[in-house]
Amino acid sequence: MILWVLLAVVGLGGVITGSPTVTAPPDAASHAHAETVEQPKNSKKPTAVAAVEEAIQVVMEIGELNPKHYPAQRAAKVVQHYLNTEHGSPYKVFGLHKVFSANAEDVPDSGRKYQLELSVQEVVQKQTIEKCLAQVLFPQGESHAPPQVQVSSCEDLLKINVSVQEETLYQQYKRNHSLLFAQNIPDSYGHVEPEHVPFWHLGAVASSFVMLSESTQDTLFNMAQVANVSQLASEDNLLKFEYDVLLHEMVSQDIFAWKMLVTWSPPEGVKVLKMEKRDYTVTNLKTTLL
Repeated sequence: MILWVLLAVVGLGGVITGSPTVTAPPDAASHAHAETVEQPKNSKKPTAVAAVEEAIQVVMEIGELNPKHYPAQRAAKVVQHYLNTEHGSPYKVFGLHKVFSANAEDVPDSGRKYQLELSVQEVVQKQTIEKCLAQVLFPQGESHAPPQVQVSSCEDLLKINVSVQEETLYQQYKRNHSLLFAQNIPDSYGHVEPEHVPFWHLGAVASSFVMLSESTQDTLFNMAQVANVSQLASEDNLLKFEYDVLLHEMVSQDIFAWKMLVTWSPPEGVKVLKMEKRDYTVTNLKTTLL
């Protein structure tokens, strides 16, 4: 039986519908739903039926995809993280706005490739970049390798100019005698102190480096919270920070904690020098997703 999951991604996403493991065309999905008979909890489907259903699911995940369903949305979310690693800053954070079309194909000896037409939004300045073309390849094999992303026809994102805001922030914290330290951004009520907003955004951009590296066809990541951020002394022209962030994997509903060493300056952009997964579980997290 196909399980439909509804997730509302606040801030950077929209409504995503469909199964977390398979997307059926709308007509086929409706037909399957109408024909489904609920099984007793302790019953098992015949092996032949299960094998046929598994084969159908594999076929459904390739070819033209429903842009609102999980396979297309997961691939598009990877594009969002890629754009943040390439162009993000404390005043420029990209989020997925809409997927217009998606197609998937299996590439022999390489993996599964998605062709996407989508739009993204720069959430700080609230500017939408329409109809970017992107390609995402999830490598095959048991050993995890990050997806490979190529983006074209998305030149308008380079027109977003936040150089004045970036330079002002950089000079302020480069000259600071007391180094920044902040916790729980946002707090349990969803509140962010105004002076901490740029460092929430910087944490989101830095987290995209982790989320891009960890993404597979079966994941859908968002940054949930900056648990803490500490500015470190730096002898060069870069601002240096240590971040502890909480990442929400929307499919499994797990919360993962990561520590990152991050540098930033307006000319050099955001760089993540180290990232380390922490060995503890987060529960009862109430916050705004970015």
